[in-house]
Amino acid sequence: MFLGSNLKYLRNRKGLTQEEAAGKFNMNRSTLNNYENTSVHNPTIDLLIAFSKFYNISIDVLLKVDLTKFSENQLQDLEKGYDAYTTGTKLRVLATTVDSDNNENVELVSVKARAGYMKGYGDVEYLKKLPVFQLPFLSRERKYRTFQIGGDSMLIHENTYVIGEYVHDLNEIKNGEAYIVITLDDGIVFKLVNNQIKKNKTLLLSSLNQSYKPYEVIVNNVKEVWKFTHYISSKLPEPITTNEELISTMSKLQKEISKLHKQ
Repeated sequence: MFLGSNLKYLRNRKGLTQEEAAGKFNMNRSTLNNYENTSVHNPTIDLLIAFSKFYNISIDVLLKVDLTKFSENQLQDLEKGYDAYTTGTKLRVLATTVDSDNNENVELVSVKARAGYMKGYGDVEYLKKLPVFQLPFLSRERKYRTFQIGGDSMLIHENTYVIGEYVHDLNEIKNGEAYIVITLDDGIVFKLVNNQIKKNKTLLLSSLNQSYKPYEVIVNNVKEVWKFTHYISSKLPEPITTNEELISTMSKLQKEISKLHKQ
């Protein structure tokens, strides 16, 4: 049972004294102190509900999970309801790593690590084996991860490093924007995404390279989604052909074809 340590941890996280927190629950400071610092707990159902509502954490989690081991990002996940205790779904708290100051690391998933990542993405011990780094321009309030992406479907050079921001709620995916989508069937893919969740509970994945056909993935098969924020490459992007250049080229081709017909 972790109720006492969790109550103390959550209270300190909100910056409240015992006196201030006790007032929220209509109890004496000494009573709250007993709940926080003794091994014997016998709160009423009404009081457990009050704790749960105030801290926005499910009762089961308050009782059974040691929240002092969680990062800030994970706690925010719990507060939004992303845990099996409160939702009854397979939604989970993202496994993550932090540095010595409890700041979220940016883990690097290389091409060689991709197969292992598909098996260990929910395992903190696996993630601890990945290279990690910090970038000063990334928000400390959000969770980022970097994936080494291969192939030409998104018109980027082979083995480019793509940084993604973790998407907590798939309903927030915006049509036409780029995301790293992770499913057990397709692994790690970098695509433009159209949100079709309300329509048929799928995501439509498309490539910038038009030779790759769009395809749908069922939301239930999606394990993680990361919104594209930056990419790192040792090569400059290929020059983009403008519409004017395309029209000019087509006009020249038509003239050449017309000459051939006349001959």
